[in-house]
Amino acid sequence: MQVRVHRKRPEPWSERRQRLKRSWTVPLWGFEWFSEWVAYVLSNWSFLEVLEYLSSFGVLIAVIFYFSESGDRIKQKHYQAWQVINTAQGKGGNGGRIDALQELSADRVPLVGVDVSGAFLQGIQLQGARLSRCNFAGTDLRNSDFDSADMSDANLRGANFRESVLRSVEFDDSDLTDADLEDADLSGADLSRTILVRADLSRTNLVNLKWSGIRDLKGANIFGVKNAPEGFVAYALKHGAVQVEADSQ
Repeated sequence: MQVRVHRKRPEPWSERRQRLKRSWTVPLWGFEWFSEWVAYVLSNWSFLEVLEYLSSFGVLIAVIFYFSESGDRIKQKHYQAWQVINTAQGKGGNGGRIDALQELSADRVPLVGVDVSGAFLQGIQLQGARLSRCNFAGTDLRNSDFDSADMSDANLRGANFRESVLRSVEFDDSDLTDADLEDADLSGADLSRTILVRADLSRTNLVNLKWSGIRDLKGANIFGVKNAPEGFVAYALKHGAVQVEADSQ
């Protein structure tokens, strides 16, 4: 807020005029003397001071309303993100869904049951996302990060997780039939009761993998798996898994 200074009453023009030595400066000093009187009158006009207070008060009210309505703005942002996701459901491509999903996840909004099947979501960052019962069937998720996400009881058939970060992801009870997990990091992931029929696990990092009760490994490729838990490879081969270096083989 601007601090108002009450000015001193200007001297009469007759006194000012007597001190002027050059006649050509009289108009200039006349305008200066007039301006001093205007400034003097306005500095003592209380109405202007009231206006300054009201202006500052208006700014304060605007700030209060801005913060009080922050919850509504967040809800509107979430509504728009869901609208993007739902409008593009069943369609290929991105359609703005990467930004929408990341925005919702960053705000800790549950993405339970979200359907982005067949979408192109390469490189998406959904660390810690709550994605249980989601539908990512046929979705391109290469080079993505799902660190510590919950993808339990999900439809992940044919999903492409190649070279993705899947550390500590909960896949329990999910269907990973024909999923591509080549070169993915599955350290600490939970594959309990999952279906891995024809899933490509070649060169995946399986350190500290939880794999008890895997429901089906028939045709799963475990070629070159790294840091596999004790007994996993033998169990997988016994239950129909294969070790094939290339898809063409």
